[in-house]
Amino acid sequence: MPVKIDPSLHQEKKPPWIRVRLPNNPVFWDTKGLIDDLNLVTVCEEAQCPNRWECWGQGTATMMIAGDRCTRACGFCAVDTRRPMALEDDEPDRVAEAVKRMKLNHVVITAVARDDLPDGGACHFANTIYKTREVNPDTVVEVLVPDFIGKDDALWVVMEAAPEIFNHNMETVERLTPVARSKAEYWRSLAVLKSAKRMAREMGNRCATKSGIMLGLGEKEEEIVKTMDDLRDHDVTVLTMGQYLRPSEKHLPVVEYIAPDVFERYKEIGLEKGFRHVASGPLVRSSYHAADFKPELDLDE
Repeated sequence: MPVKIDPSLHQEKKPPWIRVRLPNNPVFWDTKGLIDDLNLVTVCEEAQCPNRWECWGQGTATMMIAGDRCTRACGFCAVDTRRPMALEDDEPDRVAEAVKRMKLNHVVITAVARDDLPDGGACHFANTIYKTREVNPDTVVEVLVPDFIGKDDALWVVMEAAPEIFNHNMETVERLTPVARSKAEYWRSLAVLKSAKRMAREMGNRCATKSGIMLGLGEKEEEIVKTMDDLRDHDVTVLTMGQYLRPSEKHLPVVEYIAPDVFERYKEIGLEKGFRHVASGPLVRSSYHAADFKPELDLDE
């Protein structure tokens, strides 16, 4: 039987710890102006990230390439689902220029799912990495990628570009994956993460693998712990955990708001299980304070 979220468990009133400050830093508006000037898309805006005020106020942003239309309709995601537009050949140049102007030491590059393309957008990812590194040789490049429908040849193209950090989010526990994630599969996502690490080793590159999950969709503690174990079994060393926030009434409801002390306990559990870096808190997102993690600490055995 398909998994459903019990409507009687919905909790829509936000607790006091789910609060963000509106921007009053001129750097925020400078960052927004730069992004608009270069005609770039950010996941900060498209996914309605609660931290965009803080990150943009610090002059950082997560670039979302390959357009703002996704081929999937995940139940948690605010990104628009429509037929995508053609890729823009000059987008890698514009991303590289933005990284240069913002003087970023660490950049996160993500994308919508492009199941309409034979390679899922892998070559566009790789071109963006190459161009970003060419213009900004000292910048750490982190990629947050879709699963490429499990195509190893597409994944290989991305790994050949040698990102320092490879991120692919599990998003939720195995039981809730069919509800929350359109077309995605729990074990396929784990396989993508393990394959990325294996490919990096075969190429002689050092690459940290990273994943994230949302809490508050009705998952149980034992399921969260099992997801941690599964990630560690698949060579993942960086973990993010944050509160799911409902983008609109059309999206999955919030079943529970997780208290900050519970997030802190999950962080301790994750570190005990061998993750080298764990970011866990109500407003944590995949790219939040991404530069706090140093890939050189992810030493292969």
